[in-house]
Amino acid sequence: MKDLKSKELKDKSVPELEAMLNVERANLFKARRDMVLRQLTDTTSLRVRRHNIARILTVITEKKRGAVNV
Repeated sequence: MKDLKSKELKDKSVPELEAMLNVERANLFKARRDMVLRQLTDTTSLRVRRHNIARILTVITEKKRGAVNV
């Protein structure tokens, strides 16, 4: 699991970001399930996924507010 960069996210459109958000949330759900079933060995991936979701949500909010204020 790689850490997403803000620069990469700002280049994408809102629908692309929302699609990425859905994928990240699904992956986080699967990782949590695997952790409960003791199949997950890399627990740091949970933290990275949560931070990625937060970054995506932040960029989506910035883009939506920027479109309203312009």
